[in-house]
Amino acid sequence: MNTEISPKKIRIKKGIYVLPNLFTSASLFCGFYSIIASFKEHFVPASVAILFSVVFDGIDGRIARLTNTTSKFGAEYDSLADVIAFGVAPALLAYSWSLSIYGKLGWIVAFLFVLCGALRLARYNIQIGLIESNVFNGLPIPSAASVVATTVIFFDWTGAEGKFQNGFIMIFIVILSLLMVSSVKYYSFKDMKLLARKPFTIFFWSTVLLIIIFHWPEIMFFVIILGYVISGPIWWVVKFNRKERQKAKEKKNNVKI
Repeated sequence: MNTEISPKKIRIKKGIYVLPNLFTSASLFCGFYSIIASFKEHFVPASVAILFSVVFDGIDGRIARLTNTTSKFGAEYDSLADVIAFGVAPALLAYSWSLSIYGKLGWIVAFLFVLCGALRLARYNIQIGLIESNVFNGLPIPSAASVVATTVIFFDWTGAEGKFQNGFIMIFIVILSLLMVSSVKYYSFKDMKLLARKPFTIFFWSTVLLIIIFHWPEIMFFVIILGYVISGPIWWVVKFNRKERQKAKEKKNNVKI
């Protein structure tokens, strides 16, 4: 029996979808710009570039899904861009801004952030379709990058211009790194139907929140992103307590029987 596959059947699709990959390229560009800005010790522009990268990264996937232009190339390109924009860029920002004073220990902590970010992306890629779509397994790398960027912007707003030398930042980066490779669950917001009808109160309070963010962006972005980072461990503690109570209840019922 001839099992050879005809060359005609092994056709590789030529060309790529332009629009979603342009946004991925924009995200990559912002990440690269952030690296250059960090080298020059322009920490706030470097941080803003990372936040723009997060925006472009969020747009490219949505455009690909809405226009039915998802592809394996786009997924691979997106992951490679994310390693640079959300792994290398915030790690170098944190190192230049605060960790460089600690010498070897400082760059090791910065590398830990890059390593955990890359591992987080690799794990995410192989777990697509295997875990619930409404949760993330571990802290998403764009969120980890965002909290580094908003932290720099927040402290600059408080008057700590230039380099910020504080041992807490090193501990903070380590915690973010470990959260990325942890099994702590985070809400993905993928089941939010923003185009559907919502109660008037939701619209009202959303508008109020937007006004507050617009008035104090340096504070509010930092608070919101940090709140999201903390939400994962809080969610884990709540679920753990529920399980323990359920076990205790079942044990108590078994004893009565």
